[in-house]
Amino acid sequence: MAAANGASLGIDPNAGAKNTLKLENTEKRDSLIAVEKKYQAQWQKSGVFQSNAPTFAEEPLGALSAAELREKHPKYFATFAYPYMNGAVHAGHSFTASKVEFAAGFARMEGKRVLFPLGFHCTGMPIKACADKLVDNVKKFGKNFERFDEEEDAAEANSALPAPTQTVTKDDITKFSSKKSKANAKTIKMKYQFQIMLALGIPREEIHKFADAEHWLEYFPGLCKDDMNSFGARIDWRRSFVTTDANPYYDAFIRWQMNRLRELDKIQYGVRYTIYSPKDGQPCMDHDRTEGEGVAPQDYTALKLRVKEWSPEAAELIKGRIPDSVNVYFVPATLRPETMYGQTCCFVGPKIKYGIFKVKEDEYYVVTKRAAWNMAFQGTFFESDHFPRSESELQAVVEFTGSSVVGTLVEAPLSIHKDGVRILPMESVLATKGTGVVTSVPSDSPDDYATVKDLAKKADYYGIKKEWAELEIPPIIETPSYGNLTAKYLVESMKINSPKDAKQLAEAKDLAYKEGYYKGKMLIGEFKGESVEAAKPKVKDTLIKSGQAFAYAEPNGHVVSRSGEECVVAYLGQWFLNYGENDPEWRQMALDHVSDGMEMYNSETRNGFQKNLEWLNRWACARTYGLGSKLPWDPKFLVEGLSDSTIYPSYYTISHFLHGDIFGKTSGKFSIKPEQMIDEIWDYIFCRRELNEDLIHKSGIKKSELESMRREFEYWYPLDMRVSGKDLIPNHLTFFIYVHLALFPREYWPVSIRANGFLLLNGEKMSKSTGNFLTLSEAVKKYGADATRIAMADGGDGVEDPNFEETVANSSILRLYTLKEWIEEVAKDDSLRKGPTDTFWDKLFENEMNGLVHEAKQHYAATDYKAALKSALYDFTSSRDFYREATTAAGIGMDHKLVERYIELQALLLAPIAPHWADYIWQEVLKHSSTIQNALWPNVPLPSASLSAAREYVRATTSAITSAEANQLKKQAKGKTTSFDPKRPKKLTIFAASSYPAWQEKYIDLVREEFEKTHLANDKELIGRVSKMGETKKAMPFVQGLKKRLVQGGEKPEMVFERKLAFSEVETLGEMVPGLQRTTGCRAVEVVLIEADGVGMSHGKRVETLPQSAEQAVPGTPSFYFENVE
Repeated sequence: MAAANGASLGIDPNAGAKNTLKLENTEKRDSLIAVEKKYQAQWQKSGVFQSNAPTFAEEPLGALSAAELREKHPKYFATFAYPYMNGAVHAGHSFTASKVEFAAGFARMEGKRVLFPLGFHCTGMPIKACADKLVDNVKKFGKNFERFDEEEDAAEANSALPAPTQTVTKDDITKFSSKKSKANAKTIKMKYQFQIMLALGIPREEIHKFADAEHWLEYFPGLCKDDMNSFGARIDWRRSFVTTDANPYYDAFIRWQMNRLRELDKIQYGVRYTIYSPKDGQPCMDHDRTEGEGVAPQDYTALKLRVKEWSPEAAELIKGRIPDSVNVYFVPATLRPETMYGQTCCFVGPKIKYGIFKVKEDEYYVVTKRAAWNMAFQGTFFESDHFPRSESELQAVVEFTGSSVVGTLVEAPLSIHKDGVRILPMESVLATKGTGVVTSVPSDSPDDYATVKDLAKKADYYGIKKEWAELEIPPIIETPSYGNLTAKYLVESMKINSPKDAKQLAEAKDLAYKEGYYKGKMLIGEFKGESVEAAKPKVKDTLIKSGQAFAYAEPNGHVVSRSGEECVVAYLGQWFLNYGENDPEWRQMALDHVSDGMEMYNSETRNGFQKNLEWLNRWACARTYGLGSKLPWDPKFLVEGLSDSTIYPSYYTISHFLHGDIFGKTSGKFSIKPEQMIDEIWDYIFCRRELNEDLIHKSGIKKSELESMRREFEYWYPLDMRVSGKDLIPNHLTFFIYVHLALFPREYWPVSIRANGFLLLNGEKMSKSTGNFLTLSEAVKKYGADATRIAMADGGDGVEDPNFEETVANSSILRLYTLKEWIEEVAKDDSLRKGPTDTFWDKLFENEMNGLVHEAKQHYAATDYKAALKSALYDFTSSRDFYREATTAAGIGMDHKLVERYIELQALLLAPIAPHWADYIWQEVLKHSSTIQNALWPNVPLPSASLSAAREYVRATTSAITSAEANQLKKQAKGKTTSFDPKRPKKLTIFAASSYPAWQEKYIDLVREEFEKTHLANDKELIGRVSKMGETKKAMPFVQGLKKRLVQGGEKPEMVFERKLAFSEVETLGEMVPGLQRTTGCRAVEVVLIEADGVGMSHGKRVETLPQSAEQAVPGTPSFYFENVE
């Protein structure tokens, strides 16, 4: 129905996935999905994922400390960022969720109580902004948009030219920046909100309901829950909730949080620059934006260059419109106030439109309308309590293009040219950056130097007097690399010939800025002799105090709010969280915990936090528009979305006691009312104070209920793992650390954070516009839950962008189905070998399974799920394949006990990643009476080094022999000469050496020495020592082989250094003979032992004639020889 409704308006709800993989035959997938649905229903009905802290019956109150309780009853608590309720969960978000999911599954198998809860984030502007847009859509097109004319709208759209865009480069090297694309990725480029709703698959006749913001909160959480259940997520849904005051219990929690942060002086009120939406009339923070997430205010010094004499054309333009007695100022915005001593002219864009804007009765500014609009929110044209809502409220007195004012004489503050400098043209001035007016300092700006030289050279062409561009260029900064005229040096040395050499000038600008700022020394002015770094703020302060400049700011990139309007920078009073340099003790606590107190899983994540903590500053925590909880002490404000989502994992621990539904409309386990959850109660629950009779009486909550809630928090906290996308490091995740440290005792600070990159789909960025996009629901319907989960595990585990490869998901369907069928068949096979499990191949198989069990466990514990998948599925099935083939070749068949053990271990190893498939095998094939979700990780012996070595020997030897035969077949097919005819009857002779060559002795001694010293940890030193001994080509493989046996193989040092194999090579080759005979098709396979004296022995008899290849055999690496026989 939704598709039909959408199609009638030119919207295809499935268009986002049009370029993804198409499936044809789905019988196997459908069979697996049927299994998945069965077990999902079983898990939900049984409540298997509902976890609780130990009761007081299990552990009496006060008998153990919280830490002792957690030690006696191990637990694991993990979360990912709760999804925002304005659409379906996409594959990227579910990839993040999969990391928690796999970790939770493994922790259960370790015998821990596991808590994986999920709430629904609704705070902020996006939902409200979308709802308001729908109100407008309904008014314009009707309740069901029946008045919308697609053709008319398309014609209107095609007639409008796209707005110009600009690549913004980083100008201020003292500021940290982070490129983020999450908000952009969320944006669906459609003109009307109802079209977006159609694209989400919502029926047209239902869309008008979403004009009420509350309807979003009722609709999307249910979809999210369904999607996560269809994924097989191990979520305890009892603890779910929606944010905002729609849930009065969560609202009380947020009000407590904000009150306590304010009492600690972590929330303050002050006037500061912030990104601001004029239309919404409030700050526009990261998650309130459709474009520009991560963009911040860029501070400038706005200089006031007073007009002394207008150009003739400009004088005519302003005549009678501006009084002669007033002061008019050109206002360039600079990032380098310390260089203003070197001003020689001022640039305007000759084609840019400027205005003269009235500041007060006797003062006017010349800037672009864009810059004036930014200034309007910084106290220049309007007071902060009367900010304009529309640009129509700010009108220029006079408007003109830059070419009209070329030649105007202005007075430049601090310049050595006291008679004034001229307004000159500069083609590269941008109307979209700064004020459109650019002061020129050719001593230190390569762009300015190249431009003034070009102007002087082509004065007639530009319509100026040559001398205007030839004022003295004074040295103002001394640098060690470029002297005291940095720009001149760089332009000449880099052979920059024109202002149009943009790439070279950009490079020169970067070099000049860094050298000047970090290494430069002032040569002129009040702060002569001081470093530029120290002088810069002093010069700025002097200019502002003298009235020759003022502070100005604008966004350092393009920002569009959720209401669809371009944002500005406002200077206004607001409540803010005092992150950063203004609370150095708090920042240092956070830095210390990030550096030494938390597991980050990789250095890139830790470095990201450290850099962000050094850069992040105060954060506006309140707004007036959107959804949320009211600021307790100033209820005209709402708590913004990144400030009410910092410590909510603590709320999960007790939410099920408070309410029975996500809105708090029904009671939870206890009959507690929202108004009873006063601030002191939250303090007690979160271990900030103790309980007394006064508090019990004041709240009206039973003592036993309060103690139960505190027990739940004390047990589950601290949070063991938080998983989020790496784009949240600069805001949400850093806030998460800050606020936890401020409000909770050290014992309850977060244990770890795991950050991942943006999920790619088939190696490309996910995008609805290109048709390369999948929601979680689409992925699960297309491939089933387990195949989707396998593809996510295979996607990668670092902070680099992971990749969901649809071919992996698709091939996993066949792999799981085929493996399931084989297991079902072999479990009923009465022909399997009975009796002792003691053949050579039995021992190898059992040993390899044991090794893979330990290997998979290590990978799961390290959260390396791609590697865990390899051990638990790919290598484990390969081990089975080898055993099956080897026993078939040997004519003994597989042992039924080992096959049953394989099936059991395969189910257990795969349970964290593919739990539906695993539970089916567990219950329906192995006939266990309860779910595999409660099964423990298998306890198996450590693998035997000798059997592992024998297994590797068998693999390597078999591969070498079969490859050699294959190479002969290829040569024969190409008509080349071969050493034997592979197609004729043949014999294989394998030569095994009883001792090593004498030259290897010294390398044995070297490796022994390094092993005793460093356990071979310093590979560089080992390689260096081998190289110095002069036989690198043959020695290095030998040394690396010894290292592999010691480090990876785990063989005992005495076995390795005494030059003994961990297994009997001749006996192993004897076991291999039947299989090799079958594999190669040889009539005979003979094993010959080469003694120390070079004599060959076979079955106790001397072999008189040996081929040359026999000499190449060394212990552990046999040689072999094919020959034709009749």
